[in-house]
Amino acid sequence: MTPAIFGIAGATLTDNERAFFQEVDPAGYILFGRNCETPEQLRALTDSLREIHGRDRLLVSIDQEGGRVARLRPPLWSPFPAGEAFDTLYQIAPASAIEAARLNAHAMGLELAEMGISVDYHPPLDVRQAGAHDVIGDRALGSEPMQVAAIGRAILDGLAKAGVAGCIKHMPGHGRSMCDTHKEMPTVTVTDEELEWDIAPFRTLSHAPIGMTGHLLFTAWDVVQPATLSPYIIEEIIRKRIGFDGLLLTDDIDMQALDGTVPERSVKAIAAGCDVVLNCWAKIDDMTETVKRLPAMSATTSERLENALKVADSWEEGGDKAELHANRDALLAITGVAA
Repeated sequence: MTPAIFGIAGATLTDNERAFFQEVDPAGYILFGRNCETPEQLRALTDSLREIHGRDRLLVSIDQEGGRVARLRPPLWSPFPAGEAFDTLYQIAPASAIEAARLNAHAMGLELAEMGISVDYHPPLDVRQAGAHDVIGDRALGSEPMQVAAIGRAILDGLAKAGVAGCIKHMPGHGRSMCDTHKEMPTVTVTDEELEWDIAPFRTLSHAPIGMTGHLLFTAWDVVQPATLSPYIIEEIIRKRIGFDGLLLTDDIDMQALDGTVPERSVKAIAAGCDVVLNCWAKIDDMTETVKRLPAMSATTSERLENALKVADSWEEGGDKAELHANRDALLAITGVAA
């Protein structure tokens, strides 16, 4: 198996994609708006991916946080609020905010599962910082680590009730970024002691099945390589200090924060200790060359992948989406925030 998650060009697989994916056996797939036209079309697409591999348990992933980060959008799919809605409610009624986040994630997970999606890159555990770039902004679950962890745990639990695995991101913390990693590399210059604030939610939820790195340079830990490409940050900070032993993915390896070609970056990320490279843009030349350069998936990574997909066993029978939405909205109404 190739330790990479690949994007798909359109609403259906091309013959070339089908043959390529069958040959290289990637760890999984990521979906974007370009892949999601209607519920019927999307379910047919995810079914076709499973047919390639001959197994039901397959990593088929998406970024569905709610708010501005949502690949499935109304009117064909349900609206979901951004993380800020739960942050606002938490300031008034913490227990209600946690319950609203769980209900929201359960409803979201049910919708994803209906589409054949098994992994959601949610929740972001980045602690919001005043004055930082809004690349995180209203996506954040709060500006205090304990609160972020509490709401994040509810999201993981809600998704799991629907049999969908969540993913904690962006380790070791994206909240201090002063620029957008899609366009350039952020440099974080605060001390190791100050960064304890950033890693605290990840440490609390280190049992999560899947985690994602961020493309940020932390000078307290590595003055040369960003987290995604830094053996020190991955081993000493993410694996040891945070204590995360789940499946570790890169953020999109094609972001402009990183130097070099996509295959070169991919090799560095795996060598640094990431389990799987996330390559989103379905560029066949990049994918082909990446496969040529990457080693086969390690036994440890294979075990972590298998454990992550076991979240499907957490599925609980029942769960009415309309009722979940209504109960969530009743709690959010305490602040006047609508979904």
